[in-house]
Amino acid sequence: MTALAGYAVWGLSPIFYKLLAFASAAEIVLHRAVWSVPALLIILWMARRVGPAMAVLKDRRALMMLGFTALVIGSNWWLFIFAVNDGRVLEVSLGYFINPLMNVAVGVFIAHERFGRWRAVAVGLAALGVANQIITVGELPLIALVLAGTFTIYGYVRKTIAVDGRIGLFWETAILAVPSFIALMFVETGSGGHFFTGPQAALLLILTGPMTVAPLLLFILGARGVSFATLGLLQFLAPTLQFIVALAYGETFTLGHLVTFVLIWSGLAVFALDLLNSHRKAQRETS
Repeated sequence: MTALAGYAVWGLSPIFYKLLAFASAAEIVLHRAVWSVPALLIILWMARRVGPAMAVLKDRRALMMLGFTALVIGSNWWLFIFAVNDGRVLEVSLGYFINPLMNVAVGVFIAHERFGRWRAVAVGLAALGVANQIITVGELPLIALVLAGTFTIYGYVRKTIAVDGRIGLFWETAILAVPSFIALMFVETGSGGHFFTGPQAALLLILTGPMTVAPLLLFILGARGVSFATLGLLQFLAPTLQFIVALAYGETFTLGHLVTFVLIWSGLAVFALDLLNSHRKAQRETS
């Protein structure tokens, strides 16, 4: 249930970030990095993980890798918020629908994992969806592809770092927070800042920290008692909710867009069925 709640918060988060339309995407990301640090510190303290978190300072390789993933996830955050505030949540949704299938492609071509027939069909349908968006709608879904790409890179590299998810995110945000805090000093004391324009604006900017941390915490707590196949299916909840939010805000959705999404959804359906079949086969072999 908590894993479900985590994906739900992530899926509905565009509603929250639309409340921050008064600020630029850059200012929001700077606040997001700064305010995530105290939120994560509280979580680490409650989980008694402060000691292991400090131990990461002795692992130079892990810190360098976390520095790289910090830059990747920071760029992902910026593009996500830019797209939301620019009224392009539909493309955000498309990006996170593509992401699982892009993970499959990376697994095959980079990690040299086995590429089953049905997963090939799933990736092929996603590729057709992108091609349709270019030909029929007349635009390359660049935001969707970059969001999916950066999140795929982030997930792949994070798997190579033997660090707890909470601790990893803490150091990523801490790495981003130092230059972000310095930048905010100039932004907020200049004419472009909004933190001191009123208590409502300040509160919303502060809440970007908990909004960043909450989905991860709920996911970590819920993932412990949920099978891998179930988690694989739950990941489609967030982009589905983002899709609904986009339609609710009246974003343009033509027949061409529908064909794109139907192709992507068909690919996801094939992928989900293959995932479930693999899970059932593994259960039979172990029983």
